[in-house]
Amino acid sequence: MNDSAMMYLLLIGSAFFAGAVNAMAGGGTLLTFPALLAVPGLTSVQANATSTVSLLPGSVASVFGYRDEIRKTWPLVSRLILPSIVGSLIGTLLVTELPSKVFDQLVPWLILTAAVLFLVQPVLKKLIRTTHHEKPSARMVAVIMGGQFLIAVYGGYFGAGIGILMLSVLPFMGTDSIHDTNAAKTLLASVINLVSVVVFICQKEVVWTYAAVMIGAAIVGGYAGARVSRRIPAKYVRWLVIAIGFSLGAYYLWKQYAAPGVQE
Repeated sequence: MNDSAMMYLLLIGSAFFAGAVNAMAGGGTLLTFPALLAVPGLTSVQANATSTVSLLPGSVASVFGYRDEIRKTWPLVSRLILPSIVGSLIGTLLVTELPSKVFDQLVPWLILTAAVLFLVQPVLKKLIRTTHHEKPSARMVAVIMGGQFLIAVYGGYFGAGIGILMLSVLPFMGTDSIHDTNAAKTLLASVINLVSVVVFICQKEVVWTYAAVMIGAAIVGGYAGARVSRRIPAKYVRWLVIAIGFSLGAYYLWKQYAAPGVQE
């Protein structure tokens, strides 16, 4: 098998597993972005744009897989649509306006903070008296909307770990289970990525030769991940999310401090 065929197999495999991981917990960009960076001649911005375009259909497929849970959580999720759109637009536009190192330095700390929040989430929910059957206060809704806006800015700028960040915040809106939270996260991530895709396409940063072969794999992986996630006991999905969060944070810390030559 020649190098070109191996490269395409790598891209297809990364897209499939990224789609599945995004449906279950988030973090799929960590698979597709490095795979695309390994392609000779691609810049980091092109890899970011192509990765985002490739994973969007998988996210949409996951939304379809979570359709029952999304109908249930729509009254809560609908409040976060506008902050997601505005934040993603700002973040994506910043990709070409600011040096990548500025935000790269914050990435591991954002992800690790989100993982810690998700780890202690049950305790936090008890402290603020937000149970599964209570509606969040107006102040809490405003705080969550602000948090979603910031997550969307980050999601538009790069995106790895936005699922972890949202899974740390969304339960305070009153979702009933990890599966409902996953569904809400998947829908909002799709909105964020859709805005980024439009901007990247307009700026002609997408390498369609690679995106085309990854899209199909991401769709299959995203739908499969959503269906499998709904059949896994909630505690296992939650611990998977925590593991992915700390893994993402550790990876980016290593990339930033132990292997500075990996970044531009």
